[in-house]
Amino acid sequence: MSARLDAPPAASVEPVRRSPPGLVAARVAAMCLVELQKLRHDRAELLTRAVQPALWLLIFGQVFTGLRAIPTGNVPYLDFLAPGILAQSALFIAIFYGIQIIWERDAGVLAKLLVTPTPRVALVTGKAFAAGVRALVQALVVLVLAALLGVGLTANPVNLLAMGAVVVLGSAFFCCLSITIAGLVLSRDRLMGIGQAITMPLFFASNALYPVDLMPGWLKAVNYANPLSYEVDALRGLLIGTPAHLALDFGVLVVAAGVMIGIAAALLGRLAR
Repeated sequence: MSARLDAPPAASVEPVRRSPPGLVAARVAAMCLVELQKLRHDRAELLTRAVQPALWLLIFGQVFTGLRAIPTGNVPYLDFLAPGILAQSALFIAIFYGIQIIWERDAGVLAKLLVTPTPRVALVTGKAFAAGVRALVQALVVLVLAALLGVGLTANPVNLLAMGAVVVLGSAFFCCLSITIAGLVLSRDRLMGIGQAITMPLFFASNALYPVDLMPGWLKAVNYANPLSYEVDALRGLLIGTPAHLALDFGVLVVAAGVMIGIAAALLGRLAR
């Protein structure tokens, strides 16, 4: 008599666990709160990071406003430049965020985070929005500097809120780009070198310093593929009222940030090996 093979009991098959949206939102909020706590305990960092945008606005902006070497229509060059410097300061903060991930790996913090029920996408999203919070604080410093220099900024609260959303989305993209690079190179020194190598090309290949019409054809193509250009275009339209493609700018930034969050989350486990 042949033995009958019994099917395994249904209770032994574990259902696939899905993280509730509330858990993801809680993790993102917690990481943003941690970032604000870091800033509260290290206020000097805000002052040191304000030096570079201040130099761009005070020296580069004032000199080229007097020279009138870059045609910007009826918009004073300093007004034209201020949103670009705001985007630049946010870029410089976010693009080195991968160094913090590598530090957390070396300290054993990342391995502990990865064994928690929190999905990797939530961890990366939390880091991305934490970078956005830090960039927002830096943006407020740049806005105050620009206002003191006489830049004609809007006082519309809706535009200012939209400006904050643009800065957060742009910072989220570049933060996750940094985490992706960290997941590939696995070294702080290499990440620092690559970060320094790509920040200025990203900045100069955007519309932060000069209108797109002045660019040669090949640079225009790079500009259209550069998320920083869409961030600057949106900031100009919101802050100084120049013509902008806000729907396109927001769409590109949302898609770019979402895609880069997914890529960074996929490489996060490689860092912990």
